[in-house]
Amino acid sequence: MKLEVSVGKRLGAFTLEAAFASDGGVTALFGRSGSGKTSVLNAIAGLLHPERGRIALDGEPLFDAAAGVDVAVHRRRIGYVFQEGRLLPHITVRQNLLYGRRFAHGDGAVSLEKVIELLGLASLLERRPHDLSGGEKQRVAIGRALLADPRLLLMDEPLAALDAPRKSEILYYIERLRDEVRVPIVYVSHSLDEVVRIADTIVVMSEGRALDSGPLNETMARMELRPYLGRFEGGAVIEAHVGEQDLEMGLARLDFAGGALYAPDVDALVGERVRVRIRARDVSLATVRPEAISMLNVLPGTLKALGEGAGASIDVQIDVAGTLLLARVTRKSVAALGLAPGRPVYALVKAVAIDRHSVGWA
Repeated sequence: MKLEVSVGKRLGAFTLEAAFASDGGVTALFGRSGSGKTSVLNAIAGLLHPERGRIALDGEPLFDAAAGVDVAVHRRRIGYVFQEGRLLPHITVRQNLLYGRRFAHGDGAVSLEKVIELLGLASLLERRPHDLSGGEKQRVAIGRALLADPRLLLMDEPLAALDAPRKSEILYYIERLRDEVRVPIVYVSHSLDEVVRIADTIVVMSEGRALDSGPLNETMARMELRPYLGRFEGGAVIEAHVGEQDLEMGLARLDFAGGALYAPDVDALVGERVRVRIRARDVSLATVRPEAISMLNVLPGTLKALGEGAGASIDVQIDVAGTLLLARVTRKSVAALGLAPGRPVYALVKAVAIDRHSVGWA
C-alpha cells in the first residue's frame, strides 16, 4: 500500500502545509503538540477538507483539489482509533466489535475470532465498556476498527491517556498488528519511545509542516532533525538480531552490520530481530581504543560529520560499517581530540543506557 499525502489548509492563525509518502507498514507522524499531526490524520480520514493538494492510496485519489475529488468518509475504507476508545457504552464488548463489522467491505479480511485472539479479548467479550480499564478499551477500539476491514488504519495518540504499564501492553498488540495482520497504520505520537518501537517510516512535523520523512533508522540519524526529535531523546536506531542470551549475567548480545551491542534484560529469543535506539547523549567518543573500562560496547567507526550551531555541545555523526550513530559531545572535547570528518574514532555506549524502552521487535 502506497500512501501519498500533500495537503494545505489555513486553520485560523495556523497553516497546514504537509507532504510525504509511505510504502505501508507503520508510518509515525511525530512532533510536538500543535505541530499539525492530527490535522493531517483528519485530512486522510476525510474529516478535514484541505484547500489544496492531493491524498491517494495505491494511486487512487481520496482527495484531489485540482480534479475536484473528495471521497466521502464512509467510502474511503479507513479505520480510525482515537485517544479515547469511544465505545458504545450500552452494549457489550462483543457487540461493539460486531458493530465494526457492519462497515466491512464484503466479509472482511480479518475474522472476529482472529481479532479476539490477536488482541487478547476473549475474557472481555461479555463486559460493558464501564467495566474495562483504559488499555482494555483501546484494545476493543482497535479490534472494532479492524473488523470494518480498513485499507488503512489511523491511530491518534492511542496511548496518551494510559499509564506506563498499559502503554507497554498496547504497544505489544500494535506490534502484533504490524507483523501479523499487515494493515498499514498511520500513527500519531509525540513520544519517541513509541515511535522507535513500532514505526517503519517517520514523518517529523513542526508548525504545520512535514520537515522530513523516510525510513526510521535513516531519518533518526539525520543531524539537522535533532532539534525536532528532542535534545535528550534523539539518536540513532539500529536494526539487529539477538546473537546470544547470557542468562547468568542478564545480558543479550545484539548483532548488527557494524558489530555487536550488549544490553540488559532484552525480552527476545536468540535469532529474533530487534531494533535498538542509541541516544546521542549516551554515546562517548575516543580516538584510541580504551582499555580497562566498564563500558561493554566499543564500536570502531569513522567520523562522518560535525553538527552546526552555537552552544557548549555539538552533534557528531559516526559511520560504523554503514550504520550511522550520533554522539553529543562538548565543543571542548571536539577541539581537544581534534575531531574532524574522516577521522577514525571509537563510539562508546554503556550497556545499561540501552534500557527496556530502547529495544523493540523489528
